[in-house]
Amino acid sequence: QVQLVESGGGLVQTGGSLRLSCAVSGRTFSSYAMGWFRQAPGKEREFVAAISRNGGYTYYVDSVKGRFTISKDNAKNTVYLQMNSLKPEDTAVYYCAAAQRSAAVLSVYGYDYWGQGTQVTVSS
Repeated sequence: QVQLVESGGGLVQTGGSLRLSCAVSGRTFSSYAMGWFRQAPGKEREFVAAISRNGGYTYYVDSVKGRFTISKDNAKNTVYLQMNSLKPEDTAVYYCAAAQRSAAVLSVYGYDYWGQGTQVTVSS
């Protein structure tokens, strides 16, 4: 059984930073491509960032490019999302996800496992 546990969410002011972590247990972490998604109240879950299995390829939604960075530490079985220059529109529950494939996955339907989510709130 694969388990994903997010941490690092919280309340931050506009322009601040947070780093989300997602610890993966249960199987070989290095075999997964990983992603981050977010869901604001009343909205659908949306893609934020993805990283390939070997960490060599990363993808971002346009609204976070230049502000967010996804990274993968296979030694620690953890994927990170560094979020800088946060804006109120970044407020959402953030979820990490794992896909049993090598290429990065941008679609919510391409993931096999999900975490429980962590709340990020950006105040104006």
